[in-house]
Amino acid sequence: MPAEVYGERYQFLPRNDLLRYDEIARITRLMASMGVRKVRVTGGEPLVRRDVPELIAMLSAIDGIKDLTLTTNGLLLRDHAKALREAGLGRVTVSLDSLNPEVFGRMNGKGYRPEQVLGGIAGASAAGLGPIKINAVVERGVNDHTVVEMARHFKGTGHIVRFIEFMDVGNLNGWDEARVVPSAELIERIDAAMPIEPLAANYAGEVAERWRYQDGGGEVGFISSVSQPFCKECSRARLSADGSIYTCLFASEGVDLRGPIRSGASDEELGAILHDVWTLRADRYSELRTQSQAHGGRRKIEMYQIGG
Repeated sequence: MPAEVYGERYQFLPRNDLLRYDEIARITRLMASMGVRKVRVTGGEPLVRRDVPELIAMLSAIDGIKDLTLTTNGLLLRDHAKALREAGLGRVTVSLDSLNPEVFGRMNGKGYRPEQVLGGIAGASAAGLGPIKINAVVERGVNDHTVVEMARHFKGTGHIVRFIEFMDVGNLNGWDEARVVPSAELIERIDAAMPIEPLAANYAGEVAERWRYQDGGGEVGFISSVSQPFCKECSRARLSADGSIYTCLFASEGVDLRGPIRSGASDEELGAILHDVWTLRADRYSELRTQSQAHGGRRKIEMYQIGG
């Protein structure tokens, strides 16, 4: 979260304004009954929330959920990995934008070193959380010169690095299209150093384009929301910590669920809200990005409020 906005004097939401774990589990159970099979716990940083393994245990017990995962910056992962696995977590995705200490420290704005995140990855691997995916957002002139090094470091480890085009999520990340490195360019760079070839998607709507090393050293992924929008295949919804549901990462507004829950709404009433949110969705921001209606300075929800 940006330190220049969320400094020491910032007044965060009162705890009662956040969804309780049982409320999150209730919504998840309803969505599972409507066909949801994958659940990701994200943030912000989910491991700063107290007793996260309790939430994981609740979610892992829900009928129908086949894939339960968590996205983290990795700094607290080593300490929590064993408890998360025992609670039922299947795997983790770890954010790591560069292995270069200077570059990584500058990008995270806190001076954290990649060794701290690598320790979390090692702890998760030892706990049996896998396959582990490592997400790296690539910005031209910032960390794009470290991409091949990152790919080479994780090649053969069983972990999957996914390079993500710099996206205009929210209003605070200083997005500039000139800093976007198209995935096609990254594929060329990696292929020149370590030959790769395309792989078929694991499932319909998978956001990452999969490639494998020709020598059998594993795979690497590319998420190309800017250069190759995939709005038509999107199958994701996002539930914020304060109880709103969003159908697009670039949304301006969500639909409140906390209010109906705490007003005594039945499962049938909540299910009807969820049904309407999904069936009436018309999100096409990435496809419209280059058109005027996608710009205009409109407010968008920030990434750390609804995750990636």
